[in-house]
Amino acid sequence: MKYRRLGKTDLNVSVVGVGTWQFGGDWGKDFNQDEADAILTRAKELGINLIDTAECYGPHHMSERFIGDFLKRDRREDWVVASKFGHKWHDHWENAWSVDAVRVQLEESLKALQTDYIDLYQFHSGSDEDFDNDELWTMLDKQVQAGKIRNLGISIGSNANIYQTSKATELNAKAIQVVYNRIDQVPEKEVFPSCIEQDLGVLARVPLASGFLSGKYKPGTVFSDNVRKGRNREEVDEKLRLVEEIQQNEVPEGVNMAEWALAWCLQHPAVTTVIPGCKSPEQVEINARAASLDIVKDDHPSAVTI
Repeated sequence: MKYRRLGKTDLNVSVVGVGTWQFGGDWGKDFNQDEADAILTRAKELGINLIDTAECYGPHHMSERFIGDFLKRDRREDWVVASKFGHKWHDHWENAWSVDAVRVQLEESLKALQTDYIDLYQFHSGSDEDFDNDELWTMLDKQVQAGKIRNLGISIGSNANIYQTSKATELNAKAIQVVYNRIDQVPEKEVFPSCIEQDLGVLARVPLASGFLSGKYKPGTVFSDNVRKGRNREEVDEKLRLVEEIQQNEVPEGVNMAEWALAWCLQHPAVTTVIPGCKSPEQVEINARAASLDIVKDDHPSAVTI
C-alpha cells in the first residue's frame, strides 16, 4: 500500500480507501455486522487505513453503526474516519442543514461510530445557499476546537463546483471530495487546479463510475439496485460501450480493469486517495492492488512513507 498526506491536515491516508455507502443497502445487498467486519478486517490487513461514510448511508446511521461496532473491537487510532453531514435518513429521507440540525447529526455520528472524534467531517453535497451559512461554519469550527472534529472537508455535489472549492481555505476546510473517474474528468478543468493551489486533499469518489469501470457489465445490462436501476437506458448503454473501448484500447493486457481504473485516478497530481465501495473482502483485495500498478508513482506531490 502507498500513502499520501491529505492536504494541509496531519493525516496520512492510504491511496485506496473503503467507501461504505453500500453498507446502507442501496447497492443491492443487505449487510450484517460479520460481513462489514470481514471487509474492514481485510482492508486493514492490506494496509488500508481510510474509511469514508455518511450519516445518511442507510436508515438510522446504518453504515456508521457497522463501522462503530467494528472500531470498538479494533484500534481506533489506526484508522482515518471520514463522515459527512447535511442529510438524514431515519423514517424518511430529508435534508438537515440548520446549525442545530448539524450539531445533532455530529453527536449522532459520534455515537454511531463509537468514537470521540471524526478525522474528516465533510459538508455533504449541499447547495451554495446551504453552504453560505456563516453560523454553520462558526459552529463547526468550535467543534474542531473542542476536539470532536479533527478536520473539515467539503464533498461537492457537482464535480464542477468551483465556488465551494475556492472557498475551502477561507472556511478552514482542508479536503475536497468529488466524483472523478476515467469517464468523468470534469474536475480536471477547474476544481483540481484550485485544490493544488490551496493544498487541499482530494478524495475521488465513484472512481469506478458506479461499477461501470469494473469491466463486468456489457451494454444491455439491467441493474436492480436503488442507485442504478432508474438511470436512462440509452445513457447507461453509451457509457458501457465507452467502457468496452477503454478496456480494449487503454487497459494493459493481463491487468484487471477495476485495478487499472483506480490507478488511473491516482496518477493525477491533485488526487490523494480513491474511495471505491466493495461488497466483499475479495473486492477489497482487487481495489488494494491498484496501489501497486506502475502508473501510481512514488513521486506523487503528497506521497509519504509511514
